[in-house]
Amino acid sequence: MAAELVIKTDRVKKFFDDLEAQKSILSTCTRLFTTLSDHFTSMQDSLSQKFQSLESKIQTLESNSQKTLESIDHRENSIPERESAAAARIEEQKEAALAEFENPVYGNGGLSETLKSLSRKMDSSGLLRFIVSKRKESVTLRAEIVQAIAEAVDPPRLVLDALDEFLKSKLAKTGVTDKRWACGMLIQALFPEISSGGKAPEFSRNIVERAASLVESWKGQMDGDSEVGAFGAAEAVMFLQMVVGFRLLARFDGEYLRKLVMEFASRRDMAKLAAALEYGEKMGDIIDELLKNGKEIEAVYFASESGLTGRFPPIDLLKSYLRNSKKNATTILKNGNNSQAAAEESSTMELNSIKAIIKCVEDHKLESDFNLDSLRKRATHLEKAKSERKKNSGASNKPQNKRAYSASGSRGSGPPFRPAKASKYSNAYSSFSRRNPVPPPHPSPATRYSGPYNHPVQTIYDVPPAIPYASPYGVPHTQSPAAVTQQHYPLPVDNMGSAGYMPTGSYAGQTSYSAYDYGNAAPANTYQPPSYTQ
Repeated sequence: MAAELVIKTDRVKKFFDDLEAQKSILSTCTRLFTTLSDHFTSMQDSLSQKFQSLESKIQTLESNSQKTLESIDHRENSIPERESAAAARIEEQKEAALAEFENPVYGNGGLSETLKSLSRKMDSSGLLRFIVSKRKESVTLRAEIVQAIAEAVDPPRLVLDALDEFLKSKLAKTGVTDKRWACGMLIQALFPEISSGGKAPEFSRNIVERAASLVESWKGQMDGDSEVGAFGAAEAVMFLQMVVGFRLLARFDGEYLRKLVMEFASRRDMAKLAAALEYGEKMGDIIDELLKNGKEIEAVYFASESGLTGRFPPIDLLKSYLRNSKKNATTILKNGNNSQAAAEESSTMELNSIKAIIKCVEDHKLESDFNLDSLRKRATHLEKAKSERKKNSGASNKPQNKRAYSASGSRGSGPPFRPAKASKYSNAYSSFSRRNPVPPPHPSPATRYSGPYNHPVQTIYDVPPAIPYASPYGVPHTQSPAAVTQQHYPLPVDNMGSAGYMPTGSYAGQTSYSAYDYGNAAPANTYQPPSYTQ
């Protein structure tokens, strides 16, 4: 009995083991079936979506093809009319050009007539010389040049001839600065659509090829294909305007153009040019890099031009820039042991930062979201303190030319009075500074966006002669005004010519706040840390 019981128990155990194995197999099969079902369902959904997308694209293609065919038919039908209009226009321009040769108005007519006369004669050299001679009338020139070059028989060829002459002058190193400025005016006038955010016009293949040849030669004059620093700020803008205007993006490395944009991001036109370079999603990366380098003001302009203000809120960027500028101004003052030079540099840096913020807020109409009252009061206070320091410094450095009186009261009757030797070095900023002058405080990079605060409009002859082209901030662009604590910033030189500084190459131009009450600001001869809040 015991043996039979053991045998039956083994059978039962084996039976259950078999059941367990079957159960495991059944579970595995069920899982595989579920996985396969989900996979096929997913494939079916994906195929269905792709089919719908393909159907939509086919319909769009058919619609676009139909529109294109209709457009081609319309253009073919309008060819005779356009040919007759073009022929009439060419004949009119030809007669006008011949009349100009017979009765030249150069030197006799006004600004507008002379520009048109030179344009009709396709005299690029004369046009450049005339524009240079009228540099003091740059505001009027900008308004007249666009209409003037439209009178030319071939406006793009006229501008390319001028560019060719400028590039030759670069090789000869003669008259480069003036021709650069004049040529920049012509290039900007040829592509007014770029400044307004529109698309560049279309040109003939020969013109495009010549433009490409000149631009590539221009690039070849620089120190290597990857050396963007060889360009000056104004010249970089001209270069990019040519690339965008003649649609030459495919002929240049995108990274090279991106470096140009980043290197001179503070230029007024650079944000619009960057938007025209069709960076698409990469524009967000460019703005991120600007923020990483502390260039919040530039980031606001780039975000506004590219429609990314949702991702990069201007108010947040401006507040960040304000915090950084206050922190840096205080740090400069502290590191300079509150000396007069440190106070001047700190005050100048803070004032220029405030001007940049005010101009940026006004440009983008953000006054309702960003209160400027405290900033304007602070700017008024800093301007008055700066004026007082300049007045006191001028009085202390005024030379004493009068002869001293002798004890008897007569002039020249005794030995002249001499100050004690100890007073020779009593003033570190007067007599000693004549041999070892203290470097003047340099404005912060915010001057790229702001003009003189409550000063008359400057002319190009109101400042010292031009200095060589340099980085707008005077430091590598891996650093920024908001991130650098102690750094001397040279004057911006983008629009420096042989005559002086042209205040038209920044975001601000000339801004005046004379409407605000300067009399209410407390007089101060020394710099005080910022007390405003935002």
